[in-house]
Amino acid sequence: MTAPGVGPIAALTFKAAVDDPARLKRSRNVAAHLGLKPRRYQSGEHDNPGRISKAGNRDVRSTLYATANALLMRTMTGSQIKSWGMRLMRTKSRRRAVVAVARKLAVLVHHMWTDGTEFRPEKVEGIA
Repeated sequence: MTAPGVGPIAALTFKAAVDDPARLKRSRNVAAHLGLKPRRYQSGEHDNPGRISKAGNRDVRSTLYATANALLMRTMTGSQIKSWGMRLMRTKSRRRAVVAVARKLAVLVHHMWTDGTEFRPEKVEGIA
């Protein structure tokens, strides 16, 4: 079983972009590698998180964005990632929530790839 919402095209695109999972020491570094981490502007007493850095491959980023958008908007089954994204959508904008879910999916898929484990969904009460 794959991660929720990640189909064969998104998985192959991700695998082609990362190439060797051992190249990244930690799974959370994959978000920075793909350009899904927010930029930081820090100067003196200012600490403003900016837009995403867009440093990595544009095609992988757009595929993960489409996957996260489909997970949040189209799927009816509940998951912890979807409920977390819906909570973000209530407090932040929809686009920010979709980028955050895409970042979380990238980290999750990389972690599953390096460990060789399968995704174990937790039972979620109700629909997000």
